[in-house]
Amino acid sequence: MIDYKDIIRVIFISLTITLILGPIIIPMLKRLKVGQSVREEGPKTHLKKSGTPTMGGIMIIAALLITSLTSGIVNEKMYVLLLATLGFGLIGFIDDFIKVVLKRSLGLRAYQKLIGQILLAVILAIYHSNTSPIGTKVIVPFLKTTIDLGPLYVPFIAFVVVGTVNSVNLTDGVDGLAAGVTLIVLAFFSLIAINQGLYNEELYSIAIFCAALAGACLGFLRHNAHPAKVFMGDTGSLALGGAVSAVAILLNLPLIIPIVGGIYFAEALSVIIQVTSYKLTGKRVFRMSPLHHHFEVGGWKETKVVAVFWLVTVILCLIGLYSLK
Repeated sequence: MIDYKDIIRVIFISLTITLILGPIIIPMLKRLKVGQSVREEGPKTHLKKSGTPTMGGIMIIAALLITSLTSGIVNEKMYVLLLATLGFGLIGFIDDFIKVVLKRSLGLRAYQKLIGQILLAVILAIYHSNTSPIGTKVIVPFLKTTIDLGPLYVPFIAFVVVGTVNSVNLTDGVDGLAAGVTLIVLAFFSLIAINQGLYNEELYSIAIFCAALAGACLGFLRHNAHPAKVFMGDTGSLALGGAVSAVAILLNLPLIIPIVGGIYFAEALSVIIQVTSYKLTGKRVFRMSPLHHHFEVGGWKETKVVAVFWLVTVILCLIGLYSLK
């Protein structure tokens, strides 16, 4: 039986660890001159952020690992989630390291990142299709049914994972946005895991994982809220994307991501539309992409963009809860 005190305890521990790590790691990143380069073609208000330490996602990952592994509820599902998060986080870390430490502006090539992401996604898909009680079936929101994807399961899951990971990465462009949106999405998945796993330790461990990562995101916001003292970098955003997609897959809910992660979806879609429109017609649909920059260029303050996107995510998660009733 689930003890809600465990959930609260895990959130508090992870939050505390991240708060403690901030004053330790941020000065270290400054000494190493691990500063963010800001695009000159981006919003002019962002130019003052140039040089702000990045790779702060290390704090999130460290807090998640310590909290999860000392939670007393460590099993196979927990290890799978941690490995997925670490795997995608490692790809982001290598990219960040090349860009900001070795001072090679391109970082990993796009195809290199994509190969790594697809490989991890395929491994995750194969693992779950062979261990899930419902095999290659996924839950369809609103319809109260499942659909069997059969041989399409692995490529579909790979597409969902890679799409989600890169969408979270695109969302990380405004102080506190990616961490806050992901915190809310993780709270949603924790509630779902609790509801599904009242007497199931594997599902309970998923809830614990979500709580630990949510606590880490909450603590990171103390350092990343406007004006940000540190950015999570690809290290953090790819890790968060990997975690969210892995949780959704283990809960057989990959189809819920476009709903509860609607902000991620909108950010990615805005880039696709912008690039396609410009290449085909020479015209831009948005003032600037990703979507958060469109509103910034339109006159919204950064804090307003973040607050509105957080609120939208809360509403989308409530819709997600309703869709699974």
